[in-house]
This record gives sequence, structure tokens and C-alpha cells, in this order.
Amino acid sequence: MIPFAKGHGLGNDYLVFREADLPGPLSPAAIARICDRNRGVGGDGILLMVPTARADFGLRIFNPDGSEAEKSGNGLRIFAKYLWDQGHAKQATFTVDTKGGVVECRCHVRDGRVDFVTVEMGRATFRAAEIPMRGPDGDVVGVPLPLADGTTVTVTAVSIGNPHCIVFVDRLDEGECRRLGPLIERHPAFPNRTNVQFARVAARNRIEILIWERGAGYTLASGSSSCGAASAAVRNGLCDAGRVTVRMPGGELAIEVRPDWSLRLEGPVEAVCTGTLTAEFAERCLAAGAR
Repeated sequence: MIPFAKGHGLGNDYLVFREADLPGPLSPAAIARICDRNRGVGGDGILLMVPTARADFGLRIFNPDGSEAEKSGNGLRIFAKYLWDQGHAKQATFTVDTKGGVVECRCHVRDGRVDFVTVEMGRATFRAAEIPMRGPDGDVVGVPLPLADGTTVTVTAVSIGNPHCIVFVDRLDEGECRRLGPLIERHPAFPNRTNVQFARVAARNRIEILIWERGAGYTLASGSSSCGAASAAVRNGLCDAGRVTVRMPGGELAIEVRPDWSLRLEGPVEAVCTGTLTAEFAERCLAAGAR
């Protein structure tokens, strides 16, 4: 039987497994089945604890469609709490090796419990080649992007270890996010696809966003999306550098955008449950998918 834990950050939920507990590699089909909310455990993705020599802990992050993500702010907070709760982390501050780089996590411990985590998310870059994005030269700031349905949107693209495309709007519209999000995510300009945020500036230190997440679709909250949108707001002169509060349908996160474009994320996290996959489910899902 294969143990797992489930947690969420502002409604963005992930399942945590240890690679050592699995019979073999996770296939995209197995990931999709486990994350299925009707035929599996259900989740917005899987966090897989793996060995690493570059940091205190290693992490692979998978989207519910089976694709692999480079980085996730909510996922990192959930993983950090898991490491503390399960006794893997002996100190409140530690490093985690992700596909998008090594990050530092700090668990805020109160009465032995963790319900708030700070993550150093790395540095934002707007350079097209580093996102990556085809077409523009130099920084991708306020660039027109024609879409397949004939719509043209003005975008700012940024990478914080994973790609983001931000569209600033006067009014947030969930229907437009769901309609245009997949067109931008899979636009030919983004060879690795992209996360998409629609952002409205509410004040010099506050923005509101809706999220279409690469590989997951419409999402209540996202830590890396909050970082991408906050840095884009500062880069466009719409917000001031420093602490930017990002409001999403799932709640709020605080992002510190520093002058060197390094980013720190602060936000809540909650454990939901622990459990085990049954032998029957594991045989049908994991073992079959590994072959």
C-alpha cells in the first residue's frame, strides 16, 4: 500500500508521495488517474519527494494532465509543511531542489504546527529567450499577441523558473479567462506552453488575478502565478517594488518584488489528510502505467 498526504494552499491542492514508496516511475496516465476527482484521489497535481545532491530535499512537480512543472509556489508550501509534519525536516528553514532551481523554504512554527510558509522563489526575467517565447527580441513587456480566434491581447511574459504570460485588464472576467486562457497557454509563441494570468491593478501595492494554469486549467490560486503577475505589475510601472498583495478567488498571497527582481512569497498552507492507495488501485494505475 502506497502512502500519500494531501494539502492545499488557498484551495490549490496537491498530493504528496515519496518516490521511494512507489513501485516504479509515475507515468502521465497514472498521474492523471490519481488526480482525477471522480476515479482517483483528486488534486491539482502531485508533489514527488526525490533524492538530490543539490539541496536538503528534492521535489518533482506534476500537473494533473501528467506533464511536469518546473516550480509551484503553493506546491512548495504544501511540500514544506509535509516535510515538517512528517519529521523529514529537522530545522524550520531548508532548501528544496526543483526543476526550476533550488529554493529556500521557511516554515513558521507555532505550538509545534506549521500553517504559514515563506518561500524564496528565485529571480524574475522578462527576456524572451529565457521564458522561452518565440518572436519578440529582448524583454517581453507590453507586446501584442494575436490569438487563434482573432483576438489580440497585450501581454507581458516572465519566467521565475517556469513561464507566465500576464494580460492586464480593467475588469476581471472568469468567462474570458476560461475562453482565452487555453489559447494563450498553447500559443505557438510558447514552445513549453505557459501559465496565464489576467490581472487588474487595485492599488500601487495590490493586484487581483484570475489564473489559467498550464496543464491544470482554471485554478483558484497559484503561488508562482502570483509571483509572475506581481513582478509584471512592477515591471510595467503599475505597482511599486516591495510588498505586493495578490488577490485570487482562493485568497491572498504576499509577494516581495526586490530591486534585483528576486521574489519572496508568503502564504498560508493547510494539511487535509493522509492515506494510502489501495493495492487494487495501485496495481491498476501505477503498476500498469509504469510498464
